[in-house]
Amino acid sequence: MVPVKSFMVPAEKFITVDRDTSVRKTAEIMKDSGIGSVFVTRDKEIIGVLTDTDLVRRLVAAGLDSDRTTVEQIMSAPVLKIDENKTLLDANDLMAKEHVRHLGVSKGGELVGMISVRDLVVFLTNLPRK
Repeated sequence: MVPVKSFMVPAEKFITVDRDTSVRKTAEIMKDSGIGSVFVTRDKEIIGVLTDTDLVRRLVAAGLDSDRTTVEQIMSAPVLKIDENKTLLDANDLMAKEHVRHLGVSKGGELVGMISVRDLVVFLTNLPRK
């Protein structure tokens, strides 16, 4: 089976926002970048992830003001990780078990990438058909 590292987004391509960034500004960044999540930092250290699902469930459904709410207030933390050598099936199983759509990818405990449900779908749709 294919290892997670083959389909992950590498850390150097992460889009990050500081924890004090407003949710509105972050949502604009996500829209303009065509992405469904950003990593949240404190002093350049990743402390969480903000996903489109977080926006809906923790901001919109709660009736919060996107200009006055910071990403730290609604982010998912800590970032759930999977080792880079685990398989895509392992990633799928972990996402299903934990009810998440994004996983950090680690190497020796250090965050080196990210994989999402969307990445798994891309892999599956590119498999040869019988």
